[in-house]
Amino acid sequence: MSLSRRIRVAALLEESPLTAEAVVTDVRHLLSHGEEALAFDTMCSWIYEDDLPISRQYHARLVELAEEMGTPRSVQRLDELLIDRVDDHRSSPGQ
Repeated sequence: MSLSRRIRVAALLEESPLTAEAVVTDVRHLLSHGEEALAFDTMCSWIYEDDLPISRQYHARLVELAEEMGTPRSVQRLDELLIDRVDDHRSSPGQ
């Protein structure tokens, strides 16, 4: 994978709503070993599993990178966590 993808995954991680230090450390560890796709999938999985709200803009960036990396399943169902839905008044992490 390219350095550009590693940088983009790292940037998305820094902007993510993830707060569990162990998860963030695991994703960084995977990135440091050149496992960008696995790091990305791990990050997306934890966002979903922890039911963490994300903005439409952040979601769009996740989807774009998933398509580029050929891992569209990584972002499957993350649209359920969008915060700018009419029925959702949560705060706005992950912008």
